[in-house]
Amino acid sequence: MFRAALTDRLQAAFTAAGIFLPEGFSVAVELASDTRFGDYQSNAAMTLAKQLKTNPRALAEQIKAALPVDELCSEVSIAGPGFLNFRISPAALAGKVQAILTGDGCDVVKVARPKTIVVDFSAPNIAKPMHVGHIRSTFIGDCLARVSRFVGHNVITDNHVGDWGTQFGMIIHGWKTKLDHEALKKHPIQELVRTYKAVNAEAKEDETVMTQCRTELVKLQQGDAENLEIWKECVRLTLVQLEEVYDTLNIQFDHYLGESFYNEALAPLVTDLLARGIATQSEGAAVIFSEGNVAVEEDPFMTRDRETKEWVQLPLIIQKSDGGFLYGTTDLATVNYRVQEWQADEIWYVVGAPQQLHFRQVFAAAKRMGHTTEMTHIAFGSILGPDGKMFKTRSGESVGLLEVIEEAIERARTAADEKDHGLTDAEKDEIARIIGCGSVKYAELSQNRLTDYKFSWDKMLSLQGNTAPYLINAYVRTRSIFRKLEGSEVTLTADVALTEPAEIALAMKLAQFAEATHDVLIDHRPNTLANYLYELANTYHSFYEACHVLNSEGTVRNTRLTLCEATSRVLKTGLGLLGIQTTERM
Repeated sequence: MFRAALTDRLQAAFTAAGIFLPEGFSVAVELASDTRFGDYQSNAAMTLAKQLKTNPRALAEQIKAALPVDELCSEVSIAGPGFLNFRISPAALAGKVQAILTGDGCDVVKVARPKTIVVDFSAPNIAKPMHVGHIRSTFIGDCLARVSRFVGHNVITDNHVGDWGTQFGMIIHGWKTKLDHEALKKHPIQELVRTYKAVNAEAKEDETVMTQCRTELVKLQQGDAENLEIWKECVRLTLVQLEEVYDTLNIQFDHYLGESFYNEALAPLVTDLLARGIATQSEGAAVIFSEGNVAVEEDPFMTRDRETKEWVQLPLIIQKSDGGFLYGTTDLATVNYRVQEWQADEIWYVVGAPQQLHFRQVFAAAKRMGHTTEMTHIAFGSILGPDGKMFKTRSGESVGLLEVIEEAIERARTAADEKDHGLTDAEKDEIARIIGCGSVKYAELSQNRLTDYKFSWDKMLSLQGNTAPYLINAYVRTRSIFRKLEGSEVTLTADVALTEPAEIALAMKLAQFAEATHDVLIDHRPNTLANYLYELANTYHSFYEACHVLNSEGTVRNTRLTLCEATSRVLKTGLGLLGIQTTERM
């Protein structure tokens, strides 16, 4: 990676020039904000000069004189009060393009210190269909897992499904009293949801129904054979449908360890926390209070009373006065398991922003338990409808995820029929699946995860703009060149010489793929990679318009074919890291 290489050389230049770097000073090299002056830039001289109270431009000149970058840069210049600008040489760029074709993984460097990372994402509830609200967790989590594996980390994906809790009292009661078994065979999840809603409506009107539901729940928790069999069947039926959705989306999990997996660990966990003084008894419940060793504004166990404005305790309840356990209890047991069984160095929770306080409390409690594993809540915003409100059906229900995917595929199939480039129906179906699924994924992953965004069919399926169809079409264009060469001898990488501005621009963009890939894991933002791929597609289209490929000859022809092949591989690899497949034709 050029950025990393330049950073190392710049660091060495300070030493060679006899310039002492203060403790904590970071030498940074970034992409140039204005490519007229260079490809990369650094304000290290300006920042250090301020600390050393010296002339920044003179300091920059001193550093430049000691820079060992002749084999990387064709020019190093100083701009303004001391910006260092680096222009990568065409020869270095040609070498990078060749490495993309001859090296592994498009020449993306593996991390020096691989970690074991557990990625917790998707997490739908049993006996309920996945809905549009699961899009962000599912796609972001899958992308982060793919990228982390790609750069060399040991990744364990865990779908912590909601397969236990108070709702099963209603589900079991409904199973025994209202279930249509024929409907269950045809549409199991829909029938379970219908049954649950019917019981829930009755329970709100009739306290005796609620009492019966609680009784069924207690029987389940105490191991009643009949209720356990009903619960197991609900879990089985839901997992079958979940697998169908995940298979359609090409998403896989290493584990499905739901809430029920940790049931036996909850009581011993509470006993241990009480014995160690981490938790205390309060009004019959077991809770974790603030230790009072951090500022109240930063303490997750403190909150400001709305009326008095005084800071008061906000404990994490791990066992209710009636003996029941809560999400926090299960989450702490899950941390124990992931650290002890999987030796996790990091645990990432890809969960919506409203759960921020919950995870702050869980992470703080886990550290008080002695865990040093780094735990991160990867939060995200909401998906809105075209009207800017929460994306719902007309009846106010959550939009089903499977329905969204099916409609995207159907719309893509209609578009394929309208073009009809001599493709068979089977080919159109496969292309529609790739375009449809890819469009929904890319619409999500191209967004900043912390912001809300509007769901728009027309935008996500458009061949214009920052969309999956546009990027896949760019890949198709790279492959069409080589289809025209079928039967001809093609030699790539042996003779590459970059001379035209469009060739150099494309080579520069290709060289930045490794940087964009690693940058995804800085603050866990898939849109970093998505935006890079969009810029690459734009750069390729500009190259395609400016530089004739098949009509050129000799070194020029080989150079341009090599650039096309490198673009093809980077687009396919990059889209694959987003979980998006490609097609040779569309």
